[in-house]
Amino acid sequence: MQKFRLDNKLALVTGGSKGIGLGIATALAEAGSDLVLVARDPDTLTQAGAMLASTGKRIQTYSFDMRDTDKIGELFSRIVSEIGAPDILVNNAGGTRRGPAETLTADDWSFVINLNMTAAFCLCQAFAKERIKSRKKGKIINIASLMSETVREDNAPYAASKGGIRQLTKALAVDWAKYGINVNAIGPGFIQTDLTRALWEDASFDKWVKWKTPWARWGTPEDLGYAAVYLASGASDFVTGQVLYVDGGLLSTFGPSSW
Repeated sequence: MQKFRLDNKLALVTGGSKGIGLGIATALAEAGSDLVLVARDPDTLTQAGAMLASTGKRIQTYSFDMRDTDKIGELFSRIVSEIGAPDILVNNAGGTRRGPAETLTADDWSFVINLNMTAAFCLCQAFAKERIKSRKKGKIINIASLMSETVREDNAPYAASKGGIRQLTKALAVDWAKYGINVNAIGPGFIQTDLTRALWEDASFDKWVKWKTPWARWGTPEDLGYAAVYLASGASDFVTGQVLYVDGGLLSTFGPSSW
């Protein structure tokens, strides 16, 4: 099972201080990878770094707002200079603004597209340029969504951005295969995090999720972490341009025959 080990690797995880990002970072560290965590809030970064220190791996944190896309290249260069070049990139940072499509503003649209798509592309590009220059292989994992494939109401910008992430993943996989860079994505189902607390504490919505999901439960950040280890490791060297949906089977069914 050595193909699944990440010893002597360095992984960069955006939005890595909590929720899905922290779950992925934890699994990567447990598999042997050193970590660079990027997130906006320095306090949660400090807490995450302290927690991950128990893995015995090297943990570095950078407070940065991924919406500042013009400075992503500078951030990446700083990380390379101070820590070293990452072998693995996880584009997890993201956000949304919900509402009926007819009421959303251009600012709402730009906020979501900029954070969820443009920032991911800019960091992918910085990562790939370094890998190409150094003639080293690399692994990119983008975070897609159930809404890369299907849509819930009042989520037009988010659905557009995550559909874009699916196609961006495929496009970059094709462009960069010749350089030994694998580009894949993970599509989370309904995951129980602090961000989704209002949903899983809503009895009616919780019941609907468990009814709709064949495994009849919410996912956890750990579920996604194990998938990330696979996509970050040598075990997935012949896998690229794919979206791995970790959704308990939700996308595969209309749901049970009765509600």
